[in-house]
Amino acid sequence: MTRIIAIANQKGGVGKTTTSINLAASLVQLGKSVLLVDLDPQGNSSRGLGIDITIISKTIFNALILDTNINKIIKKTMMKNFDVVPSNLKLSNLESELIQRQDFNKSAFILKETLNKLNKVYDFILIDCPPSLGILCINALTAATSVLVPVQCEYFAMEGLAQILGTIKQVKEKYNPSLNIEGFLLTMLDNESQLAKEVVEEVRGLFKETTFLTIIPRNYSLSECSARGVPACLYKPTSAGSIAYSELAKEVIAHEKR
Repeated sequence: MTRIIAIANQKGGVGKTTTSINLAASLVQLGKSVLLVDLDPQGNSSRGLGIDITIISKTIFNALILDTNINKIIKKTMMKNFDVVPSNLKLSNLESELIQRQDFNKSAFILKETLNKLNKVYDFILIDCPPSLGILCINALTAATSVLVPVQCEYFAMEGLAQILGTIKQVKEKYNPSLNIEGFLLTMLDNESQLAKEVVEEVRGLFKETTFLTIIPRNYSLSECSARGVPACLYKPTSAGSIAYSELAKEVIAHEKR
């Protein structure tokens, strides 16, 4: 069965897109087939995989609103068995388009219905969510089997976690009772920072059973590879960031046995 993982946190700059791209690539290296759905109007996952979002004619917006066949929107990446559904600023119009529809509750299921039309069966579908808890995030959580929450190892890291947990609870109650928490992922760790270590301890204390053992370090290679449009495992496979995402992928695969 395909595992659909939404990567969500309404705070920006916590590593959602970096995680989406590099977790997907690491899963592929471990023999899995992956579709990455870019659900952020900024299109950073698409750009981070070398797609020029300013010139593409069809994006996830077309599939969600214009009923374009999603199979015709999928783009291949530089890695076999790693595909992506791109996004761009057109997606920012989604909410206003949906408000015009009579039954707003049904609009929470649009992404789920769209993914059901996929011709190819993937081992994993990862959804890169925008930094908000609006209709796009709700669609992702409604379609997902689980949600991965990146948590930055910096001051105010815990700020807003109550909101994302509240949204997860709301979606479970209204739309997707089988939604689980895949895990809380600590990101951007500076090993020399005492504050960062305190954040790690706090998150592990609060979410002991659902916090990944893997911690993503603050690593320049992760930023560089996004700018070059390739995953870290191809750009600098021996970098600390690439190794960390490989370990994360192993943990995610191991969760199948839970």
